[in-house]
Amino acid sequence: MIDVIVIGAGPAGLAGAIACASSGLKVIVIDEFIKPGGRLLGQLHQEPSGEWWNGIKESDRLHQEAIRKSVNIHCSVSVFNIEKDDDFWNVHTSIGTLTAPFVLLATGAAEYPIPLPGWTLPGVMSIGAAQVMTNVHRVQIGKKGIIIGANILTFAILNELQLADIHVDRIVLPEKSPLSGKAGEPEEVMKSLLSAAHLAPSPLLRMGSQFMKNNWLRKKGMKFFPKSGVKVNGTPLLLRKAALEIIGTEKVEGVRVADTDVNGTIIPGTETVNEADFVCIAGGLYPLAELAAVSGCPFQYIPELGGHVPHHSETMETPLTGLFVAGNITGIESGKIAMAQGTTAGYSIAKHAGKGGPAIDEHLTQAVQNVRLIRKQSAIQFNPDIERGRRKMSELWENLYEKPANLHPIQKLG
Repeated sequence: MIDVIVIGAGPAGLAGAIACASSGLKVIVIDEFIKPGGRLLGQLHQEPSGEWWNGIKESDRLHQEAIRKSVNIHCSVSVFNIEKDDDFWNVHTSIGTLTAPFVLLATGAAEYPIPLPGWTLPGVMSIGAAQVMTNVHRVQIGKKGIIIGANILTFAILNELQLADIHVDRIVLPEKSPLSGKAGEPEEVMKSLLSAAHLAPSPLLRMGSQFMKNNWLRKKGMKFFPKSGVKVNGTPLLLRKAALEIIGTEKVEGVRVADTDVNGTIIPGTETVNEADFVCIAGGLYPLAELAAVSGCPFQYIPELGGHVPHHSETMETPLTGLFVAGNITGIESGKIAMAQGTTAGYSIAKHAGKGGPAIDEHLTQAVQNVRLIRKQSAIQFNPDIERGRRKMSELWENLYEKPANLHPIQKLG
């Protein structure tokens, strides 16, 4: 009999499975990709300490540890429904229906698409797809490319493409529209990038970025932002240029761009065409939480966490008995935090299952503290107000589920 079904074999899912199995539970992990590791498989970057973070090695370490703990891992498996039947969860998959009293959703994140004319041409991809093709499949995506969209993920993957000797000619913004949202507003993009100013590649940029955190100075700075852009590891970042169209007949041949004012409004008569044989669209990340929605788990929109996230406690339980969450489904953060949350969820499941012995409470407390510590030490936050978002969820959980006077929303409807 299976005790725990883990959906998602990324850092959160594998870490959660290991913690569950270490506590004496029988665990099965399923994932739609061809191998375990999730987003770790594409990650390769140098930490501020100078050490290299190799996601492939880290995913292999987790995979081997899970195997040693007798975790059963099935890849290339799709999940299309999840439902509760008395005390058990039924997870309907492409290999049949799996049943267990506990489910851990570790489904990760997905990328926001930013549609624009020409985006269906061969050679156009999301920035995350470029990362996977380069670092996982070892495919050279092109010889000269343009990235549309500037955010923390853009610069992390830009560095990885450069390490693979792939030339990114420039970074421009998407045209300002309801579909691109803040990603098409130069000042909003600048504000989001300032949260990682301490990682800027030169002392001059780091010093200048500190001044730009002042609202008045930032507005002035955007007004006089160089038309030639500011170079990031040799690639020009052009915050005052917007992509209007991706050009090509049978494949990508270039991008039509135009100058903008400080608000992102197109300046007529400034259009030019920049040649390229590939284009990466970087719209940012959002929690991939459809399965939590299908299960009936309540949601809350918290922009600081990246969008709609399922209600959950700091010990990663949801209001639905036996359903737990971990990783980017709870808010967009790093792989290290996802692993720490997975471990927390695993020990939390073990406690609810009556496993883990007398030390389980201590293990769970330490795991929660470790999540806080890793978050505090993180060099990069994908959403700069992540702490505020976590507080919002914590307060919501306390108000709805920890006070006896307040019933669960489903109970109120009943």
